[in-house]
Amino acid sequence: MSDTTPPEHVRAHREELLSLTLDLLAIDTSNPPGDTREIVIEIEEFLEPLSVDVERFAADPAKPNLLVRVPGESDRTLLYNGHLDTVPFDTDAWTRDPLGERADDRVYGRGATDMKGAVASMLFAIRAFAATDTDPPVDLLFAFVSDEEVGGDAGLPALLEAGKLDADACVIGEPTCEEGRHSVTVADRGSIWLTLEATGDAAHGSRPVLGENAIDRLYGAVETLRERFGQRRLEIPRSVEPVVEESVEYYAPSMGRGVARDLFTYPSINLGTLEGGEAINSVPQSARAEIDVRLAAGVETSSVLADIRSCAADCEGVSITDVSWSVGTAEPIDSPLVDAVASTAESVSGERVFRRSATGGGDAKTLRNADIPTVEFAFGTDTVHAVDEYTTVDALVDNAVVYARLPAAWASATER
Repeated sequence: MSDTTPPEHVRAHREELLSLTLDLLAIDTSNPPGDTREIVIEIEEFLEPLSVDVERFAADPAKPNLLVRVPGESDRTLLYNGHLDTVPFDTDAWTRDPLGERADDRVYGRGATDMKGAVASMLFAIRAFAATDTDPPVDLLFAFVSDEEVGGDAGLPALLEAGKLDADACVIGEPTCEEGRHSVTVADRGSIWLTLEATGDAAHGSRPVLGENAIDRLYGAVETLRERFGQRRLEIPRSVEPVVEESVEYYAPSMGRGVARDLFTYPSINLGTLEGGEAINSVPQSARAEIDVRLAAGVETSSVLADIRSCAADCEGVSITDVSWSVGTAEPIDSPLVDAVASTAESVSGERVFRRSATGGGDAKTLRNADIPTVEFAFGTDTVHAVDEYTTVDALVDNAVVYARLPAAWASATER
């Protein structure tokens, strides 16, 4: 057995972790098109010297996923998940190299914080276990996936469908920290995405009284939805209330306590697109809008949707032509997984780690709906998808330390 532990190995080799991060950033995996073949090869080469089981799985040949297994001392499995694709970038808008650049303690590049940095930290945790000849107390499974940024089917959904993700718990390396506040994301919000269409009667713009304006009808329907539902307090399950309270406290510094509370106790209704009309001097005969409604975890989305359908039926000339919806999910705020991740992150950072809800939803919801308890956690910055996106060297190292300590913390928490 080596005389160092995995966390000590991470801290002793921070420059190598930085180099790995820059190697991953140097490969453009913008999605679209989302080609991850080159970065998967890079990761395979990094893992090749290690005694770990590596499997490539691809539903789409251009978007392969990589599974890495580290055997442990029990039959329970902890899953780590990270996506390899990024959103696109405009090189001319950046003052730093979007394909990776270090400046003092900052590491710039598309994906630095979302989430190639966390992927590098996970890979370094794998190496730390191998380099120190340490068997983790539980089996570890790492899923490095494609196609996350566009919600595609070639990544995590393909692995789930193929039965490749047999795990008892999961941590996703999405950045969950901003402006000095740290958190673990334990819940997400439900969603209703509506397409509304309105019809009217065309007329000349100089004689609008002779027509029926479809845009006016459509916007009136949107305002009716806001009036009926935007101020209707949600029925939040008692088990989710502690998550809401922590979420309000977490978001209050950035948006105000009242706004943060409203965000989770009332529906949010956003008019995302509005289309209609052919010319300024014509009364529009048709119009179309897309609306994004979000609801706190645990709220009965189907019941809210039924009320929205009834409301739309009361609006003359307006109909719902397309809808998709989901129910928000949550982990118990004191579950073994949540406790293990939060307490480990607090011990590494020396600061409070909030246990809060995300404002949206993503792969964590997919995994929870597949009966895999899941949280999101990574130190990072609030520059996700931004120009000059960056993380810090300290965040990279601290993430790798958390990921290396987590198996023991989770094993201990599940035995209590």
